[in-house]
Amino acid sequence: MIGRRIKLQSPMKTLSFRAPKGLSFRAKRGISFLLALSFLLTMAAFAQSGGELRFCLRTEPKTFDPLLVDDDASLSIRYLTGGVLVRVNRHTQELEPELAESWKVSKDGKQITFKLRRGIQFSDGTPFAADDVAFTMQRLMDPALHSSTGDAFRSGSGTVTTRGQAPNQITIAFPAPIVELDRLFDQVAIMSAHSPKKEAAVLGPFMVAEYKAGSSVRLERNPNYWKKDSQGRRLPYLDSIRLDIQANRDVEMLRFKRGELDLINVLDTDYFDRLGSTSPQLVHDAGPSLDSDFMWFNQVASAPIPEYKRAWFRSTNFRRAVSEAINRDDLSRVVYNGHAQPAVGPVSPANKFWFNNHLKPEGHNTQVALQRLKADGFHMQDGTLLDKNGNTVEFSIVTNSGNKPRERMSVLIQEDLGKIGIRVNLVPLDFPSLIERITQKFNYEAAMLGFRNIDLDPNGQMNIWLSSAENHAWNPQQKSPETAWEAEIDKLMRVQASTEDPKKRKEAFDRVQEIVYEQAPLIYLINQNALSAVSSSVVGANPGILSPQTFWNAERLTLTGTATARR
Repeated sequence: MIGRRIKLQSPMKTLSFRAPKGLSFRAKRGISFLLALSFLLTMAAFAQSGGELRFCLRTEPKTFDPLLVDDDASLSIRYLTGGVLVRVNRHTQELEPELAESWKVSKDGKQITFKLRRGIQFSDGTPFAADDVAFTMQRLMDPALHSSTGDAFRSGSGTVTTRGQAPNQITIAFPAPIVELDRLFDQVAIMSAHSPKKEAAVLGPFMVAEYKAGSSVRLERNPNYWKKDSQGRRLPYLDSIRLDIQANRDVEMLRFKRGELDLINVLDTDYFDRLGSTSPQLVHDAGPSLDSDFMWFNQVASAPIPEYKRAWFRSTNFRRAVSEAINRDDLSRVVYNGHAQPAVGPVSPANKFWFNNHLKPEGHNTQVALQRLKADGFHMQDGTLLDKNGNTVEFSIVTNSGNKPRERMSVLIQEDLGKIGIRVNLVPLDFPSLIERITQKFNYEAAMLGFRNIDLDPNGQMNIWLSSAENHAWNPQQKSPETAWEAEIDKLMRVQASTEDPKKRKEAFDRVQEIVYEQAPLIYLINQNALSAVSSSVVGANPGILSPQTFWNAERLTLTGTATARR
């Protein structure tokens, strides 16, 4: 793509300057020259605006509906297109006003009142007002929608109500208190109550212009975006963003080196080290991230798996034995070249306040693992583990194909579990097929994936730990908790979400982490460092640990003139 051309008048025709009396002709001429040069430099910088930023999505976006987002690709698109009432600054981690110019949470934590900015329009020109916020919240909290974003607001039973006091003011009331209520709205993209374009009408800096399934998503500048910079120029600076759908990391890296891509938001360690050895200025290690990789066993009662296997998977001893047999130090060292740490549980050590310091990563101990298995009637025969009924212990692990770290971890776990007589089969799947298996058909035995934590606060994990939640991976959407420990987690998550006392919140969530450690419904493996790559042609990037690491300030990113010219 050719960069946007800007027609400039001659500076000498557009600038007028009268020098003070007493200055020599040479001084006057020098001042005129400096002013002209300053003007030209300013306009040159302006000319570098525009252009198209390019990077890859690793998978096909599951949805463009901002209230149904729960995969990385769709999260990226929602972040770039969705307008939110407030936004957590990914660099300072402070909450900042967006569509709402101010807000107030009630003392009991059950209500929040937003004062909205006036004169804002959706991308299609539809006016933005309080009824759009009401429509969004009513749809978000509809149980029939099954929104994982909505799960974060479910601190108690009952309905959510909205009350508009004026076109630019609205109060949202919840049935139970929610601590840090305002921060949860960082993930709620406001939809239009009136636009015929539905989710295609957006309030964010970009809008979806073109989607080619299996190929790319192209975003264009939202012509009605409300923000301006300190100089009064409309944001975003970029004309467009092209998101190529590319699961192959080798191809992604090759294109980045060629200058066809401008950034890699999450960089695998091998590529990080290789690129860093030749171009250290392009790679960024922000330190331990908030993200984690883990595996789990399918415990869904209706899943099409043999009943004796479901009995294994529902056994705490079995899950803990598998966890103890895995050498996490090897995963961190071999797979991630030291750019990762053994994981403990739902919270990364990078999240210093909420991390439970009393917990340590599960130690690698095959003897302890075998003792646990023996307590449940498992026994070894000729190097093969059998259950109490003589069934060979064998299961498959599904994960997303093309993700080399997970594929390598799967191989190492296969070797580790082989040492206690368990046969593991590895089944890499394309991402849409994987998601269909683990969220719809439940036709799998074990799975390995990861969560991108986008908030420091545990309220952001309500959609994982509530037994009724969509992302309660091992046994989702339970009508009531099927185990006593899940019932306890439900209670603790609601306690931490509804009390304002930081100490009580910390105590409640510490206990959640302990239960997860004891029961191992998710077997946490590693916390990877936040690794990324950004081309020198991108101006304004400041990678961090909060997702999205590299393009969190996309509306203010620019490309150098050479970058736009070569396209």
